[in-house]
Amino acid sequence: MRKYTQISTKPGFLKNNGGLLFRKINNYKFDFKTKIKKIHLNRANITHGGYICSIIDAGSGTAAHSSSNGKPCVTISLEIKFVAPTKFNDEIIGKVSIIKKTKSLVFLSCELKSKNKIIATSSGIWKIINNKIPGAGSGG
Repeated sequence: MRKYTQISTKPGFLKNNGGLLFRKINNYKFDFKTKIKKIHLNRANITHGGYICSIIDAGSGTAAHSSSNGKPCVTISLEIKFVAPTKFNDEIIGKVSIIKKTKSLVFLSCELKSKNKIIATSSGIWKIINNKIPGAGSGG
């Protein structure tokens, strides 16, 4: 099985937030992971929903990019359902499945787990951009 690699080392691409590791399983399946730090917690001492949204968007966007032969992809829609909380030091693993890919769109689903329990599910649509975007990274 392939090892996880850092998605991007560009500032602002979750690097300052702890980073996100990514791996391709095959052309339709991708995984990503991260570990919860104190900066990711809200006042209730659980992982902030905004951080959950960010890692789903980044991990899923990277999967869309990878499945589109490296073309930049941008999020059109992203629906997220929060199922269970995570806490400091928990590892979150995201599993992305490409459901359908057309010439211009990628339809996918994502499931986040921690300690073998589902913490969030999502589905989304990404637009494949056919022209180069200066400075665009893995996720668009």
